[in-house]
Amino acid sequence: MVVRGQKFKTYSEELKKEAIRLHMEEKWSYRQITEHLEIHDKDRVKKWMRRYKQLGEFGLLDQRGRREEYLDQDRYVAKLKRENDVLKKCLQIWKQGV
Repeated sequence: MVVRGQKFKTYSEELKKEAIRLHMEEKWSYRQITEHLEIHDKDRVKKWMRRYKQLGEFGLLDQRGRREEYLDQDRYVAKLKRENDVLKKCLQIWKQGV
């Protein structure tokens, strides 16, 4: 349970990458990793692995407070792709007419 004024432990991106490397390449268990890297939450490495498998290195970034920026970028990229598709279709039509 979260207590008002509670400070949460944060881990660096390098530490997260090292934990994932130890698990994937060295075949260390989650318990060995948490003890070696002094990670207090035993399930934390499992959560990092799940996010890494789903999103790659982007999943390891701390996204608190930045989510809107990422959503806006995704929308902008999608809009540019749609515009690009329309322009390609227009170019094909123009080439057929000439």
